[in-house]
Amino acid sequence: MRDVVIVGGGMAGLATAVRLQAQGLSTTVLEAHGQPGGCAGFFRHRGFAFDVGATTLVDFEPSGVGGELLESIGMSPLDAERLPGYVAWLPDRVATLYRDPQHWSAERLAKFGDTPAHRNFWAFLDKLASVFWQASRRGVQLPMRHFDEVVRNLHALGLTNLSLARFMNWTMGDALRLFGLRDDKPLTALLAMLIQDTVHSSLDAAPLINAALGITIRGVGLSRHRGGMAGFWQQLIAHYRALGGELRVGCRVTRIEGRAGQFAIHSQRGIFQAAQVVSALPAALTAQIAPPIVANVLQPYLRRDAASLGGAIIVFLGVPDHEVANQPLTHHQLLQDYAQPLGDGNNMFISVSAPDDTESAPAGYRVVMLSTHCELRGWEGLSAAAYAAQKQAIGACLVQYARRVYPTLGCNPVVYDIGTPRTYAQFTGRPRGAVGGVQQTLNNANQNAIPYSVGLKGFWLVGDSTWPGLGTVACVLGSRLVAEAILRKATKSIESKTKRG
Repeated sequence: MRDVVIVGGGMAGLATAVRLQAQGLSTTVLEAHGQPGGCAGFFRHRGFAFDVGATTLVDFEPSGVGGELLESIGMSPLDAERLPGYVAWLPDRVATLYRDPQHWSAERLAKFGDTPAHRNFWAFLDKLASVFWQASRRGVQLPMRHFDEVVRNLHALGLTNLSLARFMNWTMGDALRLFGLRDDKPLTALLAMLIQDTVHSSLDAAPLINAALGITIRGVGLSRHRGGMAGFWQQLIAHYRALGGELRVGCRVTRIEGRAGQFAIHSQRGIFQAAQVVSALPAALTAQIAPPIVANVLQPYLRRDAASLGGAIIVFLGVPDHEVANQPLTHHQLLQDYAQPLGDGNNMFISVSAPDDTESAPAGYRVVMLSTHCELRGWEGLSAAAYAAQKQAIGACLVQYARRVYPTLGCNPVVYDIGTPRTYAQFTGRPRGAVGGVQQTLNNANQNAIPYSVGLKGFWLVGDSTWPGLGTVACVLGSRLVAEAILRKATKSIESKTKRG
């Protein structure tokens, strides 16, 4: 009997497990695939380590959301490069999105307008981001369902900032209209790209506060681990196991039965017993294996969010160093056409390993990931031949677009692979190949998000569908909230047994 079994070895699952293990609870992580990571995972091929989703870590600085995780589990600092920023390539201009706030302030005014309206808009956005990043670091909890959560969030936000909570019902489009900037094409294009990459939404649908957080992630700190996500997982898992934690890979869970204190987790490798259970799987997968009471509570959320799922396409390249040696920064974001919808290459992100990172690529070579968003339906119902043709076409398109930054990219690749929603469905088990959590709107984010506890004591959900909706940083924050709740319940259980004894 374990104190807690965690189903799913992605960022949220492992972060929850290591927190609990560090506090003295016995934990087992059950991961269906051959290695951990989920949509923040990796694969190795011909001496290269490729990131399959997230390529950077957010806010792992001291006092940051990720930094709090490392401190709370007693883990040494990451072997990671602090990225100074990345470059945004728009159709008619190029801007560097600096990590340093002073450099970024000057750059955005120079490249996107220096009118009173622009200055006032950026000041407003900076204030929102600063306050709500601080609230996230203090462990803000949404949705709020109990009085103690209201008190917690008042402390996290601070009484002097309470008036900003009124913007919970605003979208980014509302804010742009307030300052008369909704029709400013270059500015709105930049914001739209950043919002799509973080909260997977649009200007007029994205909740303003979530969007403000997404737009400012590089300011709170982006870093790339040596060896990419493979290097990160190697370091985290080694620490987890040193604490006594158990990770079982190739262990797909098929059914969870029972109640608090006596859960039975059925898997392909036997039955595991636990006092509490955490599902770090997507909500749709959780509903398939959870006790009926949990599945029933989740159904309205799943129906609501069925049309709010999106996918991704990634080209994985292992190339000679000279193909990517002409740029000082290793990360870039490209917009091809102001008039076209984002996704399918029109908004594309480039991530390149550092030149001295021989854990990501052999000496003299570099790892490159080209990623873009896509709709899921365009990859469904295709014949084998049609799928192969569409896959090769989008791969060639992304490489061609990337040559604006790296003119000879992909001319002599050692590795050239393409990932699509079908790839994510096959290798990560994501329903329909959807990644990154739901496309956030006022209807499904923050106070309307799926709760961490859904109708059965001792059964918890954690993952990327909750506040603040920023991928890995949201998963890390969620792990903190769930771990705290589990520890409180475990403590009460021990106290109750002691009194009875």
